[in-house]
Amino acid sequence: MEAIYLEKNGKPEIAFARKKISLKEPDNDEVTIEVEAFGLNFADVVARLGMYKECPPLPTIIGYEVVERIINAGKDVSNVSIRDRVVGFTLFGGYASHVVTKASGVVKIEEDYSTGKALALAVQYSTAFYAIHIATNVLENEKVLIQAAAGGVGTALVQLCKLKGCKIYGTAGSSEKLDYLSKLGVNYPINYRKNDFSKEINEKIDVIFDSIGGKAFKKGLKLLDYGGRMVAFGAASQLEAGNIFSKIKFGLSFGFYHPAQFIMNSNTLAGVNMLKIGKFHPEILQYCMQSVVKLANEGKIDPYVGGMYPIEKLNEAHLALENRETIGKIGIVW
Repeated sequence: MEAIYLEKNGKPEIAFARKKISLKEPDNDEVTIEVEAFGLNFADVVARLGMYKECPPLPTIIGYEVVERIINAGKDVSNVSIRDRVVGFTLFGGYASHVVTKASGVVKIEEDYSTGKALALAVQYSTAFYAIHIATNVLENEKVLIQAAAGGVGTALVQLCKLKGCKIYGTAGSSEKLDYLSKLGVNYPINYRKNDFSKEINEKIDVIFDSIGGKAFKKGLKLLDYGGRMVAFGAASQLEAGNIFSKIKFGLSFGFYHPAQFIMNSNTLAGVNMLKIGKFHPEILQYCMQSVVKLANEGKIDPYVGGMYPIEKLNEAHLALENRETIGKIGIVW
């Protein structure tokens, strides 16, 4: 049994170390999963760079999702069984060949369902489902703006909003990604590197899904219609803050707000952190995961896999994700 430890903050080649591990027996509400593949998320990059306060003290094993077979289970586990093929939301610890995790974050999947697509369902599609159905309630035919729409969560948001017949604006940073968004069904793809989305959009927006933060967040709020909702689930632009002064500037770029301005316009600001949901409301995480797996089985959503890298190319995959060169879901195969 092996795991990839995050030992230092910095570039992948100095940050990660591959080591042997041993596993404890699962507690009554836990399962042990023999891992075929684990997924990468932007939070992994932020953790590697030392900018994610949720990350446990180093050295640690990061990673939030795994796919393959249950080989052991605690006596109180009833939602899955030994030998089931599953996708698991691991709340850290995912960069390992074997994982012990709470059964509340594990859902059975079909034997022939794509490994890469299954990885996307755990964190990214569950995050998108929570954002659309719990953090807010996206209604039929509403106008939505999805920042970083070509990423894993962005792709999930697009597909779930399309099920509601929404008019979708989506931002991305390259012509390749814009073409991808068009094929995905985004009505108005916008290249944020060349155009200011707040000037490209000439109407008020009902719901904005923001994973960028900073100035993008501030501009987005000004686009909200009466009764509009802003759902924030990341701050990817923080990577551009390289020193303490730029970090302070980044923090200030969000702007300052008073509850009265939200009340007057009947606006809503909601934050989404699925780690907190998984830890403190595991029943909601299970509901989200069961829901997206059901939608996938029904053919209503179809995750896009941008690449499955062998474990030996973990560093390459991390850099591609950090440099925003990826589309959809990427994962690592043992």
